Amino acid sequence: MASESTSEKLEHDSFLDKFTKVSVTVGNWVYLRSLRDAFAVILPVFIIAGLGTLLNNTVFVWLFKGATLAKVQVFGNAISNGTLNVAGVLVAPMIGFMLARNKGFNNPIAASAMSLACLFIMMPGSISLAGMNGKTMHTVTGGMSYLNTGTQGMFGGIIVGLVATAIFIKLAGIKKLQINLGENVPPAVSQSFSVLIPALILMSIFALIAALLAGLFNADLINLIKDWIQEPLRGFNTSIVGFCVIYFCANFLFTLGIHQTVISGSLMDPLVLINMNQNMLAYAHHAQIPNIITTSFVSNYVLVGGSGSTISLIIAILLFSKVKAGRDVAKLSLAPGIFNINEPMIFGYPIVFNLPLMIPFVLFPVIGALMGYYATLLGWVSRTVVLVPWTTPPLIGPYLSTAGDWRAVILQVIILAIGVFLYLPFMKISERVAAKQAEMNLDPKA
Repeated sequence: MASESTSEKLEHDSFLDKFTKVSVTVGNWVYLRSLRDAFAVILPVFIIAGLGTLLNNTVFVWLFKGATLAKVQVFGNAISNGTLNVAGVLVAPMIGFMLARNKGFNNPIAASAMSLACLFIMMPGSISLAGMNGKTMHTVTGGMSYLNTGTQGMFGGIIVGLVATAIFIKLAGIKKLQINLGENVPPAVSQSFSVLIPALILMSIFALIAALLAGLFNADLINLIKDWIQEPLRGFNTSIVGFCVIYFCANFLFTLGIHQTVISGSLMDPLVLINMNQNMLAYAHHAQIPNIITTSFVSNYVLVGGSGSTISLIIAILLFSKVKAGRDVAKLSLAPGIFNINEPMIFGYPIVFNLPLMIPFVLFPVIGALMGYYATLLGWVSRTVVLVPWTTPPLIGPYLSTAGDWRAVILQVIILAIGVFLYLPFMKISERVAAKQAEMNLDPKA
């Protein structure tokens, strides 16, 4: 019996080791890591877009009316033009830069420029406009639609940025394709000419693809990517089922000491950001808000106080625990926890490899997601329309992100309260286990 138990434990440990190894490998894959890095850099741009949307459609509406309101709202519209409406254009060069830097390429600026150039090569150079009767369509050349440069083109920007940079780095590494102007030439000029032929080949490849798609299929790569890749992937990952599965796995990894962004940052963050940008655009144009699961939705109901919504655990400890060591950690973790930073709690209490607390840590975000999703679906709370910084404290975040819906604040309070009582019994078990282990360590016969 003992040998069977040992065998089962070894198999279990082997599975965990393999699962952990695969997850870390995937999360640290240079392409996914570059994707995370790029979105982290441009995230402030979309936060500013959210603030502009909030001002235009909430604050300005309260303060101004009629023609004055229309003039003042040019402010928010201008911000949208420089943020949401060029989201795809911002993503491609930033991904190119990050991928080149992470691969150790010596000219990441050139890679960034090539990514941007290839993105524009793949975009259609004409716009279809409705005539005066609203039915007849007219094609206007020499222009680009915000539909392609904005949120709908983000995934196209991602793929073009990754592929163009990978090809460019490969070509630039071929010595026979490098033009050497000698040592007397300024470094900037020398670097430019050394990648001239690789750049020519790269842009020719993308131009040929664009020409073939347009000539043979009357199509363009950006819209093909949107229809065949972006929308199906976004549809599953941001469905309630796909979302819960991904965050369940991500938080489980965190209990093993591997940050949950290894999974969620790669598979989820770009897609919920696309959803968030679509909601902000719809809100800015007074259209129906399309998406429930967005970046702000995650902050409001899934990661309150950080991964595992550990602010609820902190409250449970401060209210019900008498263990001094745990209370000291909770007190130290409270201030960063208010701003959704919970590493002190995860590694200090700890939650990592703490079997009793691993259970609510993994389950509670799923419960919060389900409550937030169905409360929004049923119309009990408004959909999120403003991207607020992830460090926004609880209660303030849901109010701002829903453009002032107090019901979202109440929902977050309810979720936090449920979290307190969910964590409570497991916290007590964890304290008893810790006390028992301390006794065994003190007992020389143990």
